[in-house]
Amino acid sequence: MNAPMHSIPGQVAGQAVVASAPADNSLAAARTVAEVLAHSHVDPVLRELDDSLVGLAPVKARIRDIAALLVIDKLRLNLGLAAQAPSLHMCFTGNPGTGKTTVAMRMAEILHRLGYVRKGHMVAVTRDDLVGQYIGHTAPKTREVLKKAMGGVLFIDEAYYLYRPENERDYGQEAIEILLQIMENQRDDLVVILAGYKDRMDTFFQSNPGMSSRIAHHIDFPDYAVGELMQISQKMLGDQNYRFGSGAAQVFEEYLTLRIGQPHFANARSARNALERARLRQASRLFEDRDRVLTVDDLTTIEARDIRASRVFQTSAKGQP
Repeated sequence: MNAPMHSIPGQVAGQAVVASAPADNSLAAARTVAEVLAHSHVDPVLRELDDSLVGLAPVKARIRDIAALLVIDKLRLNLGLAAQAPSLHMCFTGNPGTGKTTVAMRMAEILHRLGYVRKGHMVAVTRDDLVGQYIGHTAPKTREVLKKAMGGVLFIDEAYYLYRPENERDYGQEAIEILLQIMENQRDDLVVILAGYKDRMDTFFQSNPGMSSRIAHHIDFPDYAVGELMQISQKMLGDQNYRFGSGAAQVFEEYLTLRIGQPHFANARSARNALERARLRQASRLFEDRDRVLTVDDLTTIEARDIRASRVFQTSAKGQP
């Protein structure tokens, strides 16, 4: 499932995302960067990240750096210089809706095309998919998830919830220990990407030094600026054959400016949810005029009033946070 870059739908827990065809066997004969890129078809994935993912310049730069490292390591391997595969476990930190899952999917593609993972699929999970509720339940759950993820990428969202020291009867530590063993012993067949808020992941690593030592790459995903969220929103609307009517884009930009300062803001996810509510209001508005012949313009235009009716404006007018 290759979701649109900024729909930010979120992965269903435990769902596998299948990558493209495996890398060309002629990779083993490559002697130049150009030859590796030509045989692996990695460049299209990197271009897709650049073209379709708004903003996130430091993230794109780090992904390119990692891709460059993998290409050079592939050339070293071809000349017999590399003794073992590089450590590729990663940590993606940032607020919700900043594209962590989307980038993880593309990372799985890059790893697959360069031959660092066999299948290139991604399995996205949370604590509930790994940790059991009674003695003897956690190990089989965790091992089943790992079995599904082998040959690809295991993406653990909100990974810090695996560790709950305040609960003596919590079984998260058992899942962590199994993960640590697999991350070390089978790192040539599985890449683990942990994700979550930066401050909570920092605390998690302080409490689990074994996990921290196995993470080679830490990538921080910054929040989107209002202008970037507007670009993402325009793309979301276009993908669904909608557009902003006269003045609507300005009202939506005002909405985003207000929404960013309110609790539980989730970047592109919040923008998507706001557009969905605007579509509901547009549908209700058109539904009321039952005898009107609706044109394509009527059915595809989000008007300023469809956005202005949001509670965000009402809350702001009352002077509340």
